[in-house]
Amino acid sequence: MMIYRELYLDEINPELFSNFQRRQNVTKCFRKVDGEWLIKDIAFVDDWAEQEYEELNEYLKNTITTNGLVVGAFVDGKLKGFASIEATLFGKHNQYMDLSNIHVSQDLRGKGIGKELFQRAKAYAKKHGAQKLYISAHSAIESQAFYRAMGCVEAEEYSKEHVEKEPCDCQLECRL
Repeated sequence: MMIYRELYLDEINPELFSNFQRRQNVTKCFRKVDGEWLIKDIAFVDDWAEQEYEELNEYLKNTITTNGLVVGAFVDGKLKGFASIEATLFGKHNQYMDLSNIHVSQDLRGKGIGKELFQRAKAYAKKHGAQKLYISAHSAIESQAFYRAMGCVEAEEYSKEHVEKEPCDCQLECRL
């Protein structure tokens, strides 16, 4: 049985991710060419090494200490999905709240976990005054299919910080 719950600062540690499989075999990605989104053959394996997990731990701790939300999906006490939402509103009209992470373990993708985490992120953002979720999303076609199914569209306003950090990501928004 899947249990969804908020994560607290003292829970964020490397052990939390010991049963989490980030791995994603990517074969095709979206790329913006001359203002138009095209699907390109770009193959690679996206996975996290120990350093990425350490950085993730620090990032999630910061999300919590700055009053954001980290929510996890657990099976038998093991983390199998998580999402993080930053507390700060941004955009020209303070319309956005940042969905900074949403990941489901490779062994449980396609079972509705991501959808539930996304819905919880939307509810949190709406409750805290946002009009839209902002997502700097992986450009893999599978990731983009998920976000489109959740109702995401290309962001009307791009976050310069996100574009500089991940120039190949697709900048998306979802109206709440």
